[in-house]
Amino acid sequence: RIKGIMYEFSVKQAVFSLDEGSMKISKLFYGLGIFACVAIYVVYIKWHLYAKPISGTTEWATESRRGKLDHQTLMTDYSVFYGIMFDAGSTGTRIHIFKFTQKSKETPKLSHETFKALKPGLSAYADDIDKSAQGIQELLEVAKDEVPMELWKFTPLVLKATAGLRLLPGDKAQKLLDKVKEIFQTSPFFVRDDCVSIMNGTDEGISAWITINFLTGSLNAPGNRSVGMLDLGGGSTQMTFLPITEITLRTSPAGHITSFQMFNNTYKLYSYSYLGLGLMSARLTILGGIEGQALKEGEELISPCLSPSFQCEWEHAEIVYRIKGQKAGEPLYESCANKVAELLYKKVHKIEVVKDLDFYAFSYYYDRAAEVGLIDKEKGGSLTVNDFEIAAKYVCKTMEVKPGDNPFLCMDLTYISLLLQELGFPKSQVFQLAQKIDNVETSWALGATFHYLDSLHRL
Repeated sequence: RIKGIMYEFSVKQAVFSLDEGSMKISKLFYGLGIFACVAIYVVYIKWHLYAKPISGTTEWATESRRGKLDHQTLMTDYSVFYGIMFDAGSTGTRIHIFKFTQKSKETPKLSHETFKALKPGLSAYADDIDKSAQGIQELLEVAKDEVPMELWKFTPLVLKATAGLRLLPGDKAQKLLDKVKEIFQTSPFFVRDDCVSIMNGTDEGISAWITINFLTGSLNAPGNRSVGMLDLGGGSTQMTFLPITEITLRTSPAGHITSFQMFNNTYKLYSYSYLGLGLMSARLTILGGIEGQALKEGEELISPCLSPSFQCEWEHAEIVYRIKGQKAGEPLYESCANKVAELLYKKVHKIEVVKDLDFYAFSYYYDRAAEVGLIDKEKGGSLTVNDFEIAAKYVCKTMEVKPGDNPFLCMDLTYISLLLQELGFPKSQVFQLAQKIDNVETSWALGATFHYLDSLHRL
């Protein structure tokens, strides 16, 4: 086409040159012809490079899903970018869609979070994997609505599973992850081979610590004192903090100290996760059940932590247990506390130094405190270990007469109070309980997203 245009203009030039009086006009048209050819060529090249539709089937999106795009270039090309993190927990699957802004060579800033949760957890579909797809697809639609279409192929999509899948047999957990990965790979988002995984407990604690310290401003301001993190999930519980003395680093048990790099800084943290000591798993153990094992015909669990007149069916991890309270004897709180103490005996490493640190607590710590009015349900607040103990004694006393709206509340509060003391916190220790800070969920999801984005930036 371009050759034809050039030929057309060369013919016109020859015609005009026959007329000596039209020499100036001929030169003018010759120049315009050259300019037109160049312009047409530039337009053609631009059209060829940029006029591709943005969809999951384009070559660009395919390369994104295969992880072949240079994400460092992608991040620096956009002052606004997104990260999508799925939290596959023991009691539900949650999507966090984070919107970031970043200036060149500066730490990214979080400008917005979109959050949605679905129940039950992914582990509930261990025996019917295809059913897990519906919830994942529903949450992906939320991401498509939130992230601008032109940024889909640049937006990392990740799922990390926690205690729910850690407690499953390996083959069942892997089949669930494979199903999610299959769904992710058909999406228009940026997907690598490591897009789905089971998060180990230490990483979960570290990621939650990153979240809290980023939201409180400690992470980006080295002069600010960092805060510790306590997370009580359904299947596991984590404690993470930055040690203030070398003694803690030297005397901590193997596996409790870990180092990681992020945003050109190295952090050495105390972080440990206790699998099986999350609130729901602990509840099952206190009741006398075994994780993943159904009761025999006619069998029931009898607990001193329940109201003597109470009996019901309780479902945990897709297994239904028949439970009832123990006949009246010694006061409910004392008998329940003895049962909880048996569970915690030699299961938790006590650290005296935590009494000198500031801690944030969330998840079930927050939920149970809000349920009994120790903190504002929306705003959160501060309380002490002793506040949990006083609430436990009061609730247990009232449940000696009738179960109340939450028949497990005596057990849960007693467990929380004794767990904190076993971890090394004195009864006078003050905690900040927060569900959100600056409208962002206080969970490991933001920290894990930061860590993932940072790893892409170093590719």
